[in-house]
Amino acid sequence: MLTLKTKYALKALAVLADEKALPEAQPLRIEAIATRSGTPKRFLEHILLDLKRAGIIGSRRGRHGGYELIKAAAQVSLAEVLRLIDGPLAPLPCLSRNAYRKCEDCDEATCRVRAVFGGYYAAYLLMIESLTLADLQEDAQPLERFSLPLPPAGE
Repeated sequence: MLTLKTKYALKALAVLADEKALPEAQPLRIEAIATRSGTPKRFLEHILLDLKRAGIIGSRRGRHGGYELIKAAAQVSLAEVLRLIDGPLAPLPCLSRNAYRKCEDCDEATCRVRAVFGGYYAAYLLMIESLTLADLQEDAQPLERFSLPLPPAGE
């Protein structure tokens, strides 16, 4: 499940990507990003700093300053953003690509938990690694794209 912080980051990036797509694109002040994305400004400040440090967005000072996307939307991996904001994607430390740690309580070669979650994680990675910020800009519903049923509201 996405954390609220990651959801705010993705919404802010979508706003910046939409702005970048305009012919008269200008950097956006944090207040404008917060309003357009429906994100509280106090959370957004920290999120934007993390995205800036990662080289996904840039900032300009001054009267016409603000934040702007410095990569093309199709080059911003959603998996990269998820890892940046929330850390490793793997459900177990022994499955992580970037933060691998051997589990103290099992043998990786025979661990049934690792085997089951390894299959799930591999399928998840195939999907999530293929998504970019450009996918957030499309009108197509991602769940329909991957043929997953949407649960009824309230569940």
